[in-house]
Amino acid sequence: MAETRGTPVSTEILWIEPAGALVLGYLLGAIPFGLILTKLTGAGDLRAIGSGNIGATNVLRTGRKGLAAATLLLDVLKGWLAVALSEAIFPGQGAIAAVGVFFGHCYPVWLGFRGGKGVATFMGITLALCWPCALIYAVLWLGLIALLRVSSVAGMIAALSTPLTAALFGRFDMVLLFLGLSLVVLWKHRANIDRLMAGTEPKVGGGRG
Repeated sequence: MAETRGTPVSTEILWIEPAGALVLGYLLGAIPFGLILTKLTGAGDLRAIGSGNIGATNVLRTGRKGLAAATLLLDVLKGWLAVALSEAIFPGQGAIAAVGVFFGHCYPVWLGFRGGKGVATFMGITLALCWPCALIYAVLWLGLIALLRVSSVAGMIAALSTPLTAALFGRFDMVLLFLGLSLVVLWKHRANIDRLMAGTEPKVGGGRG
């Protein structure tokens, strides 16, 4: 039993809100918008196209720029929405929901835990938890894509910026969370890193990535 303001509180009750936020976040994160949109529009099974990834970069390989843009926006939106909804339903549990939505996107149970790489959803999370960090994230991500045309490099650098920008803006409570999520983004890009080192990583609009 825990105690709150002199009143005993069951330990089980203390776990209800964090668990609820985690589940809410995971269920939202596990919605594979890229896969849904490509199937609904007859663009095929995204898992059989390009890299097989369910994110916006791979959707772009279908030749449907509009679908890629919609996937990007929806993946960002679900990151933001998970945190916002959690704070409305389970106040103070936004960071827990952020973990849930991120891992739901990267490892959705109904796709055999083979999901996206988390870059867009991570941006939505930063938008909800530290919007100035999200602004820098967006500038780095989109700016580097435009400059280098290498999606993986842009996404990894944008993700790695988050613990630094959180500290810069005084959000030290977010530094460890953002660091952990950015390291997962790097892990999800390990094949891209191998190709970058080998000089075979494709540019946006190319083949696998």
